[in-house]
Amino acid sequence: TYQQYLDSLEKGGGQDQSHAITPYLQGALVTMDARTGYVRAMVGGRNFDDSEFNRATQARRQAGSTFKPFVYAAAIRAGFPASYMIDDQPISIMIQQTDSQPWEPQNYEGDFRGLMTLRQGLYQSRNLVAIQLGMKLGAPAVIGEAVRYGISTPLPPWPSLFIGSASVIPMEMVSAYTAFATLGVRAAPTGVLRVEDAKGNIVWEPPIRTDRVMDQEHMWIVNSMMQDVVDHGT
Repeated sequence: TYQQYLDSLEKGGGQDQSHAITPYLQGALVTMDARTGYVRAMVGGRNFDDSEFNRATQARRQAGSTFKPFVYAAAIRAGFPASYMIDDQPISIMIQQTDSQPWEPQNYEGDFRGLMTLRQGLYQSRNLVAIQLGMKLGAPAVIGEAVRYGISTPLPPWPSLFIGSASVIPMEMVSAYTAFATLGVRAAPTGVLRVEDAKGNIVWEPPIRTDRVMDQEHMWIVNSMMQDVVDHGT
């Protein structure tokens, strides 16, 4: 809480300034130009003097539902139409690598709504639709899609991956989403605009790094599906 933050500052902050753990809540923010990758704003934590750990570029956090567009993009790439039907129904999966109970994921609302299109599954953020679609595609296809968009963190091939159980770096997720905003061209993050000498002459200027990750026709479909999240979704 904010009061915990104030109390911590009064006590002199954390014992290790570079440590990622603080006795109060933290946050991170990245604002990026989708076409150039220029980082317009970045917040790595509340107070750099108290904690030098940059949560925007160093932290690994579960992606949650923000990972689902990679699953749907992989489906569109594989030739599935947005009208393809998936049954939003209960499933029970035994994870053979463990001796735990069967994995029985739920939707956020706790209900199941039967047959629905991929478009509906995405804009309603239905976990069971994303999981069953991911299983139909196969984990390698979904992992490959995320890697193509610039995700570098390990992506374990478990069914829970399809609803965002894997940890990702916030900066990489923002960069990945630039491809959705530009109909298929991902922009790598750039934090330095240019370097000038004392007279204002440009001595170094980093190139804009972009990479087409999906053709415009297929990305238009994905983009349209994601627009429905705003127009009709949760």
